[in-house]
Amino acid sequence: MSLLEESPRTSSVTKHRPGEGRWSELLKRDHFAATVTLCLGVALFAFNEFFISTALPTAVKEFGGAALLSWAFTLYLVFAIIGGALTANQKARFGARNTLIAAALVFAAGTIIATLATGMPQVLAGRLLQGLGEGIIAGVCYALIPELFPPRLVPKVFGAEAIVWASAAFAGPLISGLLTEYWSWRAAFFVNIPAVAVFIALVIASVGQPKRGAGAVGAVPLLRLFAFGLGIVLISLSNTAGNAYGTAALLVIALSVFITAIRSDRRSPHSILPSCAFANRSALGSGLWVILLMPLAQASGSVYLVYSLQQLWDFRPTAAGFSSALMAMSWSVTAILVASLPSHAVRVRLMWTGPLILCLGLIGLTLAVWSDEHRLVFIGQAAIGTGFGISWGTLSQFLMDISSKEERDKTSALLPTLQSAGYAIGAALFGVTANAFGFDEGASDHVLALSLLAVFALACVIAVASVFFALRTLRLARPGAAGCN
Repeated sequence: MSLLEESPRTSSVTKHRPGEGRWSELLKRDHFAATVTLCLGVALFAFNEFFISTALPTAVKEFGGAALLSWAFTLYLVFAIIGGALTANQKARFGARNTLIAAALVFAAGTIIATLATGMPQVLAGRLLQGLGEGIIAGVCYALIPELFPPRLVPKVFGAEAIVWASAAFAGPLISGLLTEYWSWRAAFFVNIPAVAVFIALVIASVGQPKRGAGAVGAVPLLRLFAFGLGIVLISLSNTAGNAYGTAALLVIALSVFITAIRSDRRSPHSILPSCAFANRSALGSGLWVILLMPLAQASGSVYLVYSLQQLWDFRPTAAGFSSALMAMSWSVTAILVASLPSHAVRVRLMWTGPLILCLGLIGLTLAVWSDEHRLVFIGQAAIGTGFGISWGTLSQFLMDISSKEERDKTSALLPTLQSAGYAIGAALFGVTANAFGFDEGASDHVLALSLLAVFALACVIAVASVFFALRTLRLARPGAAGCN
């Protein structure tokens, strides 16, 4: 018998069993296949990100399409977000098993197209399909966590996924670099195919067929999906605008598109988002703001930190890249420690400290640039990873638990989608900030430092906002306090 038979019973919010789960339970017969399946789903996303970012410049050099390089990442991100927004509808319509298999095949098709490409247009088409498939895979995998595992094991599952991310951060660039340097950039793309084949086999073994007659499912909301995708495209285009006014105008238009789409979604009987998404007086609404704002703030380091280490302190690329690996490592170690805490209530009470430590880490990056002390960068990166490790898994589980059983899939699928959107918005926002202070390839060290100070200071402000929403989430989660306005 498969590990999951989809039914109304499995989608309900399960009461926490007495006692806490053990790591060893993930490896037992009842949960082993499900654990490996979900971790491999995360690995497809994580390793692919590092594989492609390492190998793609070589492909661009071969095809001579440098002007299209950014679009290889933009299209992937846009369609990953669209896929994530589409997840709950497709899971309800076809079941988790069929949806995962179809998404994996879409991802594989995109990989094959990119691998066999003879020019950048084919690479872009492949990246588009990769993004769509992986967005759905990530969303369904999140939605399956509370269905495949009892609540006592959910923190351990998020801890296991954090290990996958750390492994990808360390091994991804190394493997891709070796394949690209000693074989071909195409090999770095194609290595995803065996992983997809294993993933499909595990899905067939561990995820059951849906029960028939589960209820009516609305039509695919194409207009709203288009609006969300358009908003991300406008944000990405803002980085290429010729001046600060054009960039700001595109960001304002993107914000208007998002607000209009969210309001339209709330009025729809077949919404994409949970009904309380981003609502002012809802614990779920406040919690989703934290999910958006934390990666948005962290994007400042993702975009500019390695560059600043190389330009301001003459670090070599490998040494500069270590800062990103350090962040991933501290995230994973902290997530494992938090998941090992014996009390779920303690994990929830600690949840707000994650955004706080993130803020302290960003302050460390700001002080590093201000004082010209590069060692503070590594302390700050370790703190940033620790902040995510403390709160991310617990907050994700918390938001799944407080969602109604009818909307749990929407909430679960929205979490990785919001994370991607946060990085995209952050990259654009900090790009505008840096450019406004004179950031440019030929800028002097003084101008570069001033630009980075502005970027990291703004990131600190955003992190403070995430602390506010985290505290508000805990307050609104108290009995009788939550509403949806």
